[in-house]
Amino acid sequence: MRRPVEPAQASEYPPNIQAILKRKAAASAYLGQELLEIDTDEGWVRIAYSLGETHFNRYGAIHGGVIAGVMDDVVATAAGLVAQWGEIAPTLEMKVSYLNQAGAGLHTGEARVIKRGKSILFLEGTLRNEAGKTIATASATIMIAAMKR
Repeated sequence: MRRPVEPAQASEYPPNIQAILKRKAAASAYLGQELLEIDTDEGWVRIAYSLGETHFNRYGAIHGGVIAGVMDDVVATAAGLVAQWGEIAPTLEMKVSYLNQAGAGLHTGEARVIKRGKSILFLEGTLRNEAGKTIATASATIMIAAMKR
């Protein structure tokens, strides 16, 4: 069941969401990440990203590498919904299709697990701008692995 992410209820969420709410990764903070909704049964997330001039390429649009970073962030967050404490969800491969140019503003990423194996997950994601226009799509393969200390 899809439900909004409420920081005050952090202890009720999977470990990866608890960790994000406790302390965002520097890359996620740079992307202006804000968790909006999750569905642990479906392996689905919706995340807002506040992108602006610091993310621009020389032509005044959001840099393709930044969009790839956003896509990696959203699919990895969806994959992490199945991880336990002490496990991580590294991306093994990801393909990004750039469909439209992105400008400054709030962008929304959604991702979901489409197939789960024993330790490998296949995911797909979409990034849209404030008007709902699809900016990019991605497909990714992610592994659930024990964190090395």
